[in-house]
Amino acid sequence: MKQKMIVFDIGGSSSRIALFEGQDIVWRDQVVTPSQAGPEAMVTCMLELYAPVASQTGTIGVAITGHIVNGTVTAHNSAILPGWKQFPLQAELSRRMQRPVRIFNDARAAAWGEYVYGTGQGCDDFLFLTVSTGVGAGLVLQRRLHIASNGFDAEIGEMRLADGNTLEQLASGTALGEFARLHGYTDARDFCAAADQGVAIPADIYQQGISALAAKLADLAVMLGVQRVAVGGSVGLRPGYLQHLRNEIQRYPAIYQLELLPAALRHDAGLIGVADLIRKT
Repeated sequence: MKQKMIVFDIGGSSSRIALFEGQDIVWRDQVVTPSQAGPEAMVTCMLELYAPVASQTGTIGVAITGHIVNGTVTAHNSAILPGWKQFPLQAELSRRMQRPVRIFNDARAAAWGEYVYGTGQGCDDFLFLTVSTGVGAGLVLQRRLHIASNGFDAEIGEMRLADGNTLEQLASGTALGEFARLHGYTDARDFCAAADQGVAIPADIYQQGISALAAKLADLAVMLGVQRVAVGGSVGLRPGYLQHLRNEIQRYPAIYQLELLPAALRHDAGLIGVADLIRKT
């Protein structure tokens, strides 16, 4: 009999749930994440997603953005997830669902999914990068998913720039949305479309984010020996984004070069990664 699992992937914009039988997703649902409403609203949202499969047996796994230690979640960027400070999500879900729950950082889970089933196959030292509501990453080093004991690992979005801001404050979808409002555009999508059309201010800001990201990837290439990067997320998968990033990397000497490819599993990487991590442990 195939092992059943119920897996959540909670991002800054969308929240997904899937029922796995073995390696196959046999049912799924998705809603908009109530990201600005705090952790209690998120728990309520997850319980509503869970209700149709509550009678199913199997392990429950959760991939969620943020800093995770011992089942608690703290948001790195309070603008994306306000109110999340050492919130005991694992314990709260276990109590409310009356079942054991395991929690993983979403980018780390997606990195493992891409490594096993997607773009990272056959690569010993691999990075998954998501540029979406935030900027996140997951590392596979020497064929092992890197998980730091203090919960801080592969936090590329929190890396500092020369002006003291973080990469996430310049390159994320949230940042692009803020720049859009500042310059009279409706939202990040409208702002990025203007950048694609060569409008000066949006094009310059959009390119600054890509250039800063390329610089951090170049550092990781020589610091950790990362050979390949899978790029995902709503911004990272935009038409043309990956080529802009490749163009920036190519400006560096050969020792900083790494392979940049689109994430193969797209928005399912986190779900698939959690399912596989649970299956193998």
